[in-house]
Amino acid sequence: MIIMKKRIAILGSTGSIGTQSLEVISKFSDIFEVEVLTAHNNVQLLTEQAKIFRPNAVVIANKEKFGVLADALKSYPVKVYAGHEAVEQIVTMDTIDIVLAAMVGYSGLMPTISAINAGKTIALANKETLVVAGEIIARMASETNVRIIPVDSEHSAIFQCLVGEPDAVEKIYLTASGGPFRGKKRQYLEHVTKKEALRHPNWTMGAKITIDSATLMNKGLEAIEARWMFNLHPSQIEVVIHPQSIIHSLVQFTDGSVKAQMGLPDMKLPILYAFSYPERIKSDFPRFRFTDYPEFNFELPDLDSFPNLLLAYEAMKTGGTMPCIMNASNEIAVEAFLKDRIGFYDISSVIQKTMEKIRFVKSMDIFDYRDADREARAYAESLLPT
Repeated sequence: MIIMKKRIAILGSTGSIGTQSLEVISKFSDIFEVEVLTAHNNVQLLTEQAKIFRPNAVVIANKEKFGVLADALKSYPVKVYAGHEAVEQIVTMDTIDIVLAAMVGYSGLMPTISAINAGKTIALANKETLVVAGEIIARMASETNVRIIPVDSEHSAIFQCLVGEPDAVEKIYLTASGGPFRGKKRQYLEHVTKKEALRHPNWTMGAKITIDSATLMNKGLEAIEARWMFNLHPSQIEVVIHPQSIIHSLVQFTDGSVKAQMGLPDMKLPILYAFSYPERIKSDFPRFRFTDYPEFNFELPDLDSFPNLLLAYEAMKTGGTMPCIMNASNEIAVEAFLKDRIGFYDISSVIQKTMEKIRFVKSMDIFDYRDADREARAYAESLLPT
């Protein structure tokens, strides 16, 4: 099997997915190479990555850090740019084969749109892109014949289960570990701390996505992402708690049969699959053994204790700009929780109040989504203690 070397742009290279992607590229350097690296603010790590991988170009979104980055790389053959606009422009480079969208939150939307318009294959690790503007992204990808390959372990699992028969889906099951507070009730959760919420039992992730996992909002975001990624109705998407995190998701087909994709909880597996698709690359990653997991458990999510999942389903069913409003308020609330400004359940309260307050529209206009995001963030911020 001969595989052409693929040149990859990593948007968000200093985050959890970005750093693991660089591990994959380093391990398979005969197949993949880094063409572009971008980061929002972590100029030190971005500099170290650029020195090791020698990309064509790097971008720091925070323009204030441009001088530091440019000075650190002045003796290296690496072009240096700064600003969010530069991130959107850099993905259109002719030398890029795959764009890994791993930026956190809403910030990943416009670069992904630019990459789609440029005809790039998208390895999507930024679920908020489809949450915020899934209808637009799905339409654009179809019109430009651009392939979007999911990197989230759950969506990668569904994608793999659907290979060869994408049109016979009855229902999908998104599995969730349950996070650090699985089985806990409201009385306990009212007093949990940031440190406790960041202690995920199975996965090593960035702070924002770890808090989303603790509130089950992450699974709500994934449900909305799956709705657009796989052209499903909300009623076809169900969440089930699977604490072992071995079955990454399941697809139930119209004849009643079910496929599941399984593996150890290691994000490098779906990253490698997204980069190498439609081929599979032989690896020496640790193997799953049934004897290590003699028992699988499944539970329904507790929507009373974890209302964020219910709010996400409400946003998905409402449609239009409502998922965008929900996502924006969640980003503001999670950031406030991480800064110890609000408590665990205040996250849900901020989201719900914002969803009730901000006007939503049934729109496929990117400017409406921008307005909804801006208005929701401003209102959510106004709900926070000064």
